[in-house]
Amino acid sequence: MTNHGFTLFVFISAVASTTCRDEQDFCESKVCNEREFKQNHFYTNEKTYGEIPLTLSHRLLDALPLDELDGPVSRPVRGCVFSESRPTPLKEPLTLAAASQDVLRNILDLNESVIQNEEFVLCVSGGKLFPGSIPLAHRYGGHQFGYWAGQLGDGRAHFLGEYTNRKGERWELQLKGSGKTPYSRSGDGRAVIRSSVREFLCSEAMHFLGVPTSRALSLVVSEEPVWRDLFYNGNVIKERGAVVLRLARSWFRIGSLEILTRTGELDVLRTLLDFIIEEYFKSIAMNDPDKYVVFFSRVVNETAHLIAHWMSVGFAHVCNTDNFSLLSITIDYGPFGFMESYDPNFVPNTSDDEGRYSIGAQANVGLFNLQKLLEALKPLLTSDQLSQCRQTLREYSQTYQQRFHELFKAKLGFLGNQETDSYVIAFLLKLMEDTGADFTMTFRQLSGVTMSQLQTGSIPPSMWALSDLLSHEYFRDWVQLYLKRLSRMESDSDAARQHRMQGVNPRYVLRNWMAESAIRKAEKNDFSEVALLQKTLTEPFVEQEEAERAGYSSKPPSWAQQLRVSCSS
Repeated sequence: MTNHGFTLFVFISAVASTTCRDEQDFCESKVCNEREFKQNHFYTNEKTYGEIPLTLSHRLLDALPLDELDGPVSRPVRGCVFSESRPTPLKEPLTLAAASQDVLRNILDLNESVIQNEEFVLCVSGGKLFPGSIPLAHRYGGHQFGYWAGQLGDGRAHFLGEYTNRKGERWELQLKGSGKTPYSRSGDGRAVIRSSVREFLCSEAMHFLGVPTSRALSLVVSEEPVWRDLFYNGNVIKERGAVVLRLARSWFRIGSLEILTRTGELDVLRTLLDFIIEEYFKSIAMNDPDKYVVFFSRVVNETAHLIAHWMSVGFAHVCNTDNFSLLSITIDYGPFGFMESYDPNFVPNTSDDEGRYSIGAQANVGLFNLQKLLEALKPLLTSDQLSQCRQTLREYSQTYQQRFHELFKAKLGFLGNQETDSYVIAFLLKLMEDTGADFTMTFRQLSGVTMSQLQTGSIPPSMWALSDLLSHEYFRDWVQLYLKRLSRMESDSDAARQHRMQGVNPRYVLRNWMAESAIRKAEKNDFSEVALLQKTLTEPFVEQEEAERAGYSSKPPSWAQQLRVSCSS
């Protein structure tokens, strides 16, 4: 086998081995009846609810300390995990721009006709509360771009409560863009159409790609003006406000624990950590003296798997610790991006001047974030338990690499294991890097080409991504390695291989230009492309006529190269 002078690609090798009102007259039992009072009287000046069969509950209020103060005034918060905070309704008129039928039916047990209900639109935009809801904002901190940022928290999000569906699944509902909270700092607590369209579409797209993620129920837009300096260059523009109702099994993240350790609130830290383990890691015995070690090990492994999954679909995230879920799901969609031309230095966020969160660095950043998680847990660990956790961290690289290889072998249609598999993967990625071949469509088109076409080099012009690879001087060498590997799967066939590969290699991902096209129309109250993208991305592995006409699997338009995404939203 020819050695072309490169080592295993950075995806594989870059991982370092190493926040009260006085209610005394309302009840005798203050703690219990306070909850009942708030549920019944929190919105005393509002109309009654329509027929919306969705009642929320609040386990967190009974188990975790609540901020003693009330109101959205920004301030340092101590001694709690949540603060009571009321959403600020968007100015009407409101438009329900999009809704996920899958979330309606399969998570919230709602009939699709509910979206025609005016009360529903108010509830999913912060104008009214669902029955049983007590809105809260979560207190957390985090490391941003490698530096401790102090108190962060839900600065424009409101946790409404949780819903247990008919399948027994518990989902936590949260509004994003719903107004100020104690954690808003100098922000206005709003989100704009631009970022809200992206969050709605991407969270749903990631789900249908099979990547663990939060979900999005609805996107509501208004005429309320929101002012943003898009690229932090002094050019402030007027945009329009929007709210997304999103869901997750949990919104706790690494920063949820970090803030408590940093402020020395160890009792609150232990209370929160025990709650998280008991509620979300049920296989861990609460009487196990090593439960925190087991918890940490689980988070390390699942984080490695999540990042490998991001890599397999070319997804780049802003990997601050306040964005890293303790349940290892993708949350907080900001200036994310799906890589087009293959480039390990691809950075979707223009605010990331140093490329800290380039796509090729995500595994390393994951390790950094897990180290920060261990620092947060350290006060609760014995020296022996700390040593065990450090050993788990040392195994992170291997766990990541193994999952990375599994996913990319599947993308190439491999069955079983061969010693050369890692080389074949790295070789292809290097060719793609050299030629700037499209990441998504290279693998997708490999799913459609036959072994004979590869052998003879008769690749149809319609396979534009593979055609880009043809120009590389070593492409023929890679093809021979690939064909030899496929030939070892004796009971396999072209048709079987193509079927497998088309099931893991998407034809459609949410490219920036596609989202931007939908955003430009949405800002003019045309939500047709939001709808088209939503439909397309629910079946990303299936060729669709409308999507093809829209060019969603074609070469990105030239104007797409000028697109930039920032943290301003």
